[in-house]
Amino acid sequence: MKVVKFGGSSLASAQQIRKVGQIVKSDTERKIVVVSAPGKRYSEDEKVTDLLISLAEKSLQDQDYSLEMNKIVQRYQEMAEELSLNEEVMVAIESRLDQLAAGDKSHPDYYIDAFKASGEDNNAKLVAAYFNQIGIPASYVSPKEAGLLVTNEPHNARLLPDSYEKLITLREREEVVVFPGFFGYTHEGDICTFSRGGSDITGAILASGVNADLYENFTDVDAIFAANPSVVENPMAIAELTYREMRELSYAGFSVLHDEALEPAFKKGIPVVIKNTNNPNAPGTTITKEHTKEHPPIIGIASSSGFMNIYIEKYLMNREIGFGRKVLQLLEMYGLSYEHTPSGIDNMTLVLREEQVSPSIEEALITTLKEKLQVENVKIERDVALIMLVGEGMRDQIGTMATAAKAFKDQNINIDMVNQGASENSVMFGIQQKDEDKAVESLYRAFFD
Repeated sequence: MKVVKFGGSSLASAQQIRKVGQIVKSDTERKIVVVSAPGKRYSEDEKVTDLLISLAEKSLQDQDYSLEMNKIVQRYQEMAEELSLNEEVMVAIESRLDQLAAGDKSHPDYYIDAFKASGEDNNAKLVAAYFNQIGIPASYVSPKEAGLLVTNEPHNARLLPDSYEKLITLREREEVVVFPGFFGYTHEGDICTFSRGGSDITGAILASGVNADLYENFTDVDAIFAANPSVVENPMAIAELTYREMRELSYAGFSVLHDEALEPAFKKGIPVVIKNTNNPNAPGTTITKEHTKEHPPIIGIASSSGFMNIYIEKYLMNREIGFGRKVLQLLEMYGLSYEHTPSGIDNMTLVLREEQVSPSIEEALITTLKEKLQVENVKIERDVALIMLVGEGMRDQIGTMATAAKAFKDQNINIDMVNQGASENSVMFGIQQKDEDKAVESLYRAFFD
């Protein structure tokens, strides 16, 4: 049994949905299909999810949302007409949108989540109808019917483990199950969505829940590449990588998979294959628990911007019991989360996402650190990019750091911070954001050319 997930670009138009139908039809093991909301058909197009969010926000403010409503209905209408679907599909879709608009507005977060989820939900109904029309016995199954239960956290829900007790019954269905991604239901019956891009998470949850042999994630690229193709020209495709390597790459900027998506598959050891809806015969990239093929020491190079460093210096910091705990408590007091904490004997650096630190919070944090912890120096540096070298083979490779340092030196790029975990699966460099693309290109030439 295979669980297959199709992203927004794979379901953006009637033409794309026809491709999806042929992919499912070509392999009878593809028994569960997870769908996203319609994505962009071209670069200037609007995603249906974005239109739904705008509609919900206008409705909450009692503003006219007819423009957004018409655009959303038109998107589904165009696809339904091009696919020659029965009118019942559009009646169900429009009825659901009207029902949501008239829903309870007393809890805005739940109201918005219900609208966001409808993008996937309505698309699943449309795709199921199309499958049946082309001879694939299929049925739309909602997360509520399947028993996909989530925490009571709008926009950032987490799966409740007792969901698996009911999800396993999806194996017993003879027809193809078409399942909307991105959301589940709380015990109270409210809709809560995963974080943005969460249809990947739904696919992995179902693969785990039904003990699938394979989880296929169809998108719009032939494979995962060793570096960003928009930065490096014709980068090498990665044939195979491990869950751990993919997790590191996703965190550091690879947007092929949601960075939380692999956990359910990882726990069950289910292989994940990234494939291209527009070129389904391409082998894609396989993500497994352990490498089964020969592989280079460095699998990929990723980068992500929008970080900041808080540099704290205090003499004899290493002798002061509880100093690190006190620093993190102050971050918690200001509602801040940190990413990394490289340190020396008398100093430590906190790496944070800078979007959460406003100028007023920055000023208050500096004052509090100096007053409460008596630190000698606090320096904040914004516009930081993190560059990540990833590969489980680097632990056995001599000279990785030397090669990276020379690549930076040749391009006159200063390294502000280096951080390597105990697992030695990755090494991270903090640099100025303006040098991000140049650094990735330089490292790619050093390790892959």
